[in-house]
Amino acid sequence: MPCLSGNLVRLRPLAIEDAQGLHSALWADGAGDEVFRWLGRPAPRTEDQLRETIHAALAQRAHGERLPYAQVDARTGELIGTTSYYDVAPAARTLAIGHTWLGRRWWRTGHNTESKLLMLGHAFDGLGAVRVVWHTDMLNERSRSAISRLGARFEGELRKHRLRADGSWRDSAQFAMLDDDWPANRERLTSALERS
Repeated sequence: MPCLSGNLVRLRPLAIEDAQGLHSALWADGAGDEVFRWLGRPAPRTEDQLRETIHAALAQRAHGERLPYAQVDARTGELIGTTSYYDVAPAARTLAIGHTWLGRRWWRTGHNTESKLLMLGHAFDGLGAVRVVWHTDMLNERSRSAISRLGARFEGELRKHRLRADGSWRDSAQFAMLDDDWPANRERLTSALERS
């Protein structure tokens, strides 16, 4: 898993030692429940619970199911959230991006956009992917809008796709970007980040 670096954010492999910094990012403004509202598990309230969450992600990495990154503010060095590749299918040249959360302080700052630009660049230009997929709760308008702004296309609704933290079934919105779409989206996203 290579480190990926931009002007706003640096992505590096997630480590158990990140628990304290990620806990601070999640709860500094008391918004942890809001950040985790649409994720499939409750917000980790303590550093120990966050360590358990990281341990689970690292176990998935050990089994080749997920490649989790810590998101680090490139200017301050603060941990600000996590994101991952998952559903990696080398033979089909596809993968998904998700398991993403960002402390509320960094919402709409360009950090998440640059993070996805770095991940898309690595997926398409580095790994030779032909398709990158996202899944989010059909009810999560903020996430759906963010994915659309990246240039991904809505492909449909996956009914009863995942369980929510409360045990109810989640219908997921599926989005995808193809290698054919990538050059124009790369240029547009790069320009947008340069203007902001």
